[in-house]
Amino acid sequence: MSPQPPAGDATGSGPPAAWSHLDALESEAVHIVREVAGEFENPVLLFSGGKDSIVMLHLALKAFTPAPVPFGLLHVDTGHNFPEVLAYRDRAVEKHGLRLHVASVQEYIDAGALRERPDGTRNPLQTLPLTETIRQRKYDAVFGGGRRDEEKARAKERVFSLRDAFSQWDPRRQRPELWQLYNGRHAPGEHVRVFPLSNWTELDVWQYIRRESIELPEIYFAHVREVFRRDGMWLTAGDWGGPRAGEPVERRRIRYRTVGDMSCTGAIDSDAVTLDQVIAEIAVSRLTERGATRADDKLSEAAMEDRKREGYF
Repeated sequence: MSPQPPAGDATGSGPPAAWSHLDALESEAVHIVREVAGEFENPVLLFSGGKDSIVMLHLALKAFTPAPVPFGLLHVDTGHNFPEVLAYRDRAVEKHGLRLHVASVQEYIDAGALRERPDGTRNPLQTLPLTETIRQRKYDAVFGGGRRDEEKARAKERVFSLRDAFSQWDPRRQRPELWQLYNGRHAPGEHVRVFPLSNWTELDVWQYIRRESIELPEIYFAHVREVFRRDGMWLTAGDWGGPRAGEPVERRRIRYRTVGDMSCTGAIDSDAVTLDQVIAEIAVSRLTERGATRADDKLSEAAMEDRKREGYF
């Protein structure tokens, strides 16, 4: 069913309430979350503690209140995550009484199933722990926070994205989604990736966060931090492999537009310490958040699509 504008007041005599762009996006996302809960046996929400997964969790809480969220959370921990984000993740789980499963990249490295990369980044190493966890725990639907405005490969996604028994994505198997009708049919061993925020933009996400007064990790707001310059980005110094010789560490006032592995997530110079200031900053930006601050997307024109075909989000 298409999102409907809110009715008039309780007496039925008042004028209809204003129906905003954010209301429509929220209604669509809540509908998608409820559709998954009703159609699939074992869904899970991929939760990193980043702003998009935080908004997804907020929508799930809204979708089922006063009942509890009927599915758990999954986090693929690279071992190089920002401490502030992990602390937020754990607070959110405790606050809302949620179930969290953590798939550890470090455990796969220790077992010899994965090898450290020469560049120190572990972001591409998330695919195996993710796909193995989906298979082992028999998840048949996995919520992701991907948005079509982020990157060209993500713009190709449907809201319900079928993955085969090897968690691989084939753009040619995408299904039509006319009139907000979603096809969750899948064979045994297959699963569906679900993207409730597909039609949102980065600006929509931030405006919704402001409207709903959603708490975020402080890393999203301007703060002084030790960083160094690599490949045109400010990276956080740490034991993951940076800085190298010739990469001096500086203390700069920065913030993060997107949050992933410390080894590939760049910061931007910023003085934005409030939601209004962040929104004003994003409104005039000409670069997407991933295009500006994610080193893993700069490897090639098809970097994201290649990873998606292998099972990445």
